[in-house]
Amino acid sequence: MRRLSLSVVACLLAAPVWAQEAADTVAPEAATAGAFASTSPAVQAALATKEAGQEVTSDNWMIAAANPLAVEAGADVLRAGGTAADAMVAVQTVLGLVEPQSSGLGGGAFLVWYDAATGSLTTLDARETAPLAATPRLFQDEAGEPLQFFDAVVGGRSVGTPGTPALLEEAHRRWGRANWPSLFDAATDLATEGFTVSPRLAQLVEGGAERLARFPATADYFLPGGAPITAGTTLKNPDYAATLQMLASGGADAFYTGPLAAQIVETVTTAPGNPGVLSATDLAIYTVKERAPVCATYRAFEVCGMGPPSSGALTVGQILGMLGQYDLAALGAENPESWRLIGDASRLAFADRGRYMADSDFVPMPTEGLVDPAYLADRAKLLAGDDALPEVAPGQPTFDHALNWADDDAIEFPSTSHISIVDAYGNALSMTTTIENAFGSRLMVGGFLLNNELTDFSFRSHRDGVAIANRLEPGKRPRSSMAPTIVMQDGKPALVIGSPGGSRIIGYVVKSIIAWADWDMPLQQALALPHLVNRFGTYDVEEGTAATALDPALEAQGFEVSARSLNSGLHAIEVGQTLKGAADPRREGIALGE
Repeated sequence: MRRLSLSVVACLLAAPVWAQEAADTVAPEAATAGAFASTSPAVQAALATKEAGQEVTSDNWMIAAANPLAVEAGADVLRAGGTAADAMVAVQTVLGLVEPQSSGLGGGAFLVWYDAATGSLTTLDARETAPLAATPRLFQDEAGEPLQFFDAVVGGRSVGTPGTPALLEEAHRRWGRANWPSLFDAATDLATEGFTVSPRLAQLVEGGAERLARFPATADYFLPGGAPITAGTTLKNPDYAATLQMLASGGADAFYTGPLAAQIVETVTTAPGNPGVLSATDLAIYTVKERAPVCATYRAFEVCGMGPPSSGALTVGQILGMLGQYDLAALGAENPESWRLIGDASRLAFADRGRYMADSDFVPMPTEGLVDPAYLADRAKLLAGDDALPEVAPGQPTFDHALNWADDDAIEFPSTSHISIVDAYGNALSMTTTIENAFGSRLMVGGFLLNNELTDFSFRSHRDGVAIANRLEPGKRPRSSMAPTIVMQDGKPALVIGSPGGSRIIGYVVKSIIAWADWDMPLQQALALPHLVNRFGTYDVEEGTAATALDPALEAQGFEVSARSLNSGLHAIEVGQTLKGAADPRREGIALGE
């Protein structure tokens, strides 16, 4: 691998990449690297390490997640001898309290697990499901035209059956060692005694106040007395503490049946102006599904992740599989030719994503064909020119079913969170968790927000008489771009990584893997490297960074370029002789290890 000169790395990282605009409704995650106030010496040290552009190192265990309070909760579990699965329960329950706009009990998640004892990879699908009473026209008006996005989102119509509580229990059942009730202690204590509101949460509440104010329970919590909560104040959530105590004593059944389930259904079906169709039956029959991992070869690595209904591993694998035909290491990070190849490989993969990828329980999918090395080598030939591809189209992967699907038009928003953990036993966990749009449906019950995940389906069911693979159907799981990833080398984890960011998750993960594997960047620098993401033709370049210097060259290649805020939340762990943890400087998360 080629190591970049320090001067080149310094140039690429020089501009501040974490200044964000809370008012950006497409990428609403806002924070600054040093904004989180903490009296914990371990947290202060981790924040200082991140701000210095360095990794946290450890010989024992490592955790990286989006909020220091959540990381500390997981670290306490690992210190006490818990597994990565145990620690994840503590991390997720705290995240649902301190960054409720991104994930929580009312949402869903994908989990990738490496088991050190067996050397095997397992992926668990806890994606939300469409209610049994939902129809493909749920997000269409009387004329059959798609609703405006936020007309669909805000209220009960967009709420799918949550999967996160079932995932917590299933992961603990399979791989946990710690006592189940103890894993809720940190979140319960913080909810009862109060936690300090971070600048990021305060900014997002202020920016989203109008929609949060539509529902009394949500408004009472986030807008007490009619004013948004402010950074530095203490916020208590006794309803959430009560919910956690129910889960601790009754397991996931306490969520999916009984009084809490009835309250969820009532909240959804009576939402003023936009009721939904979730039922008690939908909650009672929800199950987490084990799926086969999707892996793609890249250089000396196998890049593995979650299969359908996630498009993450497939699209990441396709992009890297095409780029494997080219010597990105020789080209380097500062070369516009590298970014032409990356951008057009992404466009080709996104064309396949829009045509073929959906819940494979409902739609026959050419999963193996999409990452077949021969297919990707053939698609890579399209990248052989000097200029941007004038247009892209889906390919024809090998498949034993008809491939007559129309292209998707689903919107996927970036309010999500990612957790990476490696425990002292050598197990590795990569989990991306979400409620979809910032603050989800804006409906609050039991101290947590309910998702708006159904809006990840295509609002159109057909195009020109041809069915869309990701159309809404009863019981179906909407396509996602979440890409929790474990990069394997010689049968063992080499990198555990993932990010929030809507459909840009795929580009964030790809860029970081290339920077780490091809450009030999230290992990923290790979995460901090400015983003350039191309999904559908326009090249999004991270504003305020040195990456904008590439704009003239990209435009000369034929790309349309748009400078914008690109708020990833990458959390990664490099696994080698020591563990190296890194957290995205664009957010307030940290890596912690001992």
